[in-house]
Amino acid sequence: MEIKVLGPGCQRCRKTEEIVREAVAEAGVDAQIEKVTDVMKIASYGVFGTPAVVIDGEVKSVGKIPSAEEIKAWLNP
Repeated sequence: MEIKVLGPGCQRCRKTEEIVREAVAEAGVDAQIEKVTDVMKIASYGVFGTPAVVIDGEVKSVGKIPSAEEIKAWLNP
């Protein structure tokens, strides 16, 4: 599983990355987590608000900090 946290590095983006990492650890899922800060790469996902979370190429959240419960639900479809 490939998870990308999109954002320029603001506090909300860092918090989102922290929650994603915690949720993945709690769920026991084997996932590669990448922080994407390049504005052009972020825009390539059609995302114009951050933070955003992309799982296996699918945008799951834009412009808000998702809860750990939301993230775990995305990890176990």
